Amino acid sequence: MQNSEGSASIPSIFNDVIGPVMRGPSSSHCAAALRIGRMARDLMGGDFDEVYIEFDSKGSLATTHESQGSDIGMFGGLLGMDAVDERLAQSPALIMQAGIRTTIAILDNGEPHPNTYRLILKNARWQVSMVAISTGGGMIEVIAVDDAPLVLSGDYHETLVFMDSGADEMRLFLDGIIESDEMNVHNAVDGQIVEIKTQNPLAESTLTALGERFKIRRIAAIAPVLPVLSRRNLAVPFLSCADMLRYNADKNLALWELAVRYESARASIPHAQVLKNMRDIVIIMQNSIAQGLAGTVYADRILGFQSGGFKTLMESGRLLDGGALNRIILYVSAMMETKSSFGVIVAAPTAGSCGGLPGACIGLGHAMALPVDDMAKAMLAAGLIGVFIAARATFSAEIGGCQAECGSGSGMAAAALVTLAQGSVAQALGAASMALQNSLGMICDPVAARVEVPCLGKNVMAASNAFACANMALADFESLIPLDEVIETMDRVGKSLPSALRCTALGGLSLTQASKEIEKRFEKGGHCENCRA
Repeated sequence: MQNSEGSASIPSIFNDVIGPVMRGPSSSHCAAALRIGRMARDLMGGDFDEVYIEFDSKGSLATTHESQGSDIGMFGGLLGMDAVDERLAQSPALIMQAGIRTTIAILDNGEPHPNTYRLILKNARWQVSMVAISTGGGMIEVIAVDDAPLVLSGDYHETLVFMDSGADEMRLFLDGIIESDEMNVHNAVDGQIVEIKTQNPLAESTLTALGERFKIRRIAAIAPVLPVLSRRNLAVPFLSCADMLRYNADKNLALWELAVRYESARASIPHAQVLKNMRDIVIIMQNSIAQGLAGTVYADRILGFQSGGFKTLMESGRLLDGGALNRIILYVSAMMETKSSFGVIVAAPTAGSCGGLPGACIGLGHAMALPVDDMAKAMLAAGLIGVFIAARATFSAEIGGCQAECGSGSGMAAAALVTLAQGSVAQALGAASMALQNSLGMICDPVAARVEVPCLGKNVMAASNAFACANMALADFESLIPLDEVIETMDRVGKSLPSALRCTALGGLSLTQASKEIEKRFEKGGHCENCRA
């Protein structure tokens, strides 16, 4: 069994890989910012009237915070919205209506992480500072509060007790009256913070006892923002492809069954609940595709409704004969259009790559007339490949380029397609390895700093690559390089890419004259001439 004190080294399929269910162009920008905003709101008990936000001038957020939805997500989170709130796109106007003053500054802070948020929140009685990072796919970490170097990942009920002194005595007192997974004392900018991680919120009677016994300035209760919580002494049966194969040597389980065992241990839920949770996600994905095919309208985007024209030509036989691949392309396009029109989608593994895996899996599932349960099993197989990636690399294009997003999605999709075809575990792993090998070095260079072009094409390429690699693996083509080694290589390659090619909109197609002209039109309040209903 693989053990850990927290979640950082043990990903969850439903936290780190398939999810969040959200609106917005980018999970690492919009969904992550919303989660950071929700935690910042809780830090202030919902009572604040001023927010100051800093982005590093050399990081990703300096050039993309507005175009990729960080502002929308942050303001929505500060207002207490969830990630699928219909009002989310209007959050910049709504936060002004709420009387909350917001300031965004771009400074040369020299942040080590490109997705760093520095916040100061104020009301008439106190202020609090927070530093947080978006780590990819909507996952976040708060890494400091009032200069105290704590780590909050949104996977616990967190209670922060702010006091001038006496933190060690309080910790001893709490040890005797509550069960916590972790309790830490931190020196803050003007006092001490007692950090308490629990499975449930602390009881009101406990908070009252603390107030009566100790001199406390205030207490902040921060609710989890992730669907799967962590716990002390967390253990899973394996955490790498090699370990999984050893575990399965005497069991002969299918890849999706291994995924069920993994996530059941990680989330502490029954096997049947794991399958149900994924079935529910597949239904959301199908609805997203249907919404895209029905036609989407959204002024603030580059590309308009294109999947309808593709569908008409496909059904009339006027496209090149692609069989199931044409349906996959259609579904990828529809999903991406739903995302770009602020419809509800599932990050899989990110919002920028939300089309490749679902489009491939559901497209082939529909072409084969398979039930939802079969597609859910294939998505679980894909999720397990994603766990191996999350444990050793990243889903963040700001860290690893588009190979981390669409490349990862392609590897996951390849395993899913082999699973739909009832291939073996070895064939699924071989398909994932080949698909990732084919994606190494893929850069992230969004046109006009928006998650549309070349993102649509890269999602289609990810799904097409997965389809080809699945067929090659089913025909027992050799992948040669074990999946774990390919994932480690992908991580090295991604980190070696220049920052200009890692979702900063400072290189590649982002610098073309056409891209700059589109960007200028948006800055002037217009929209792209190619956009159409």
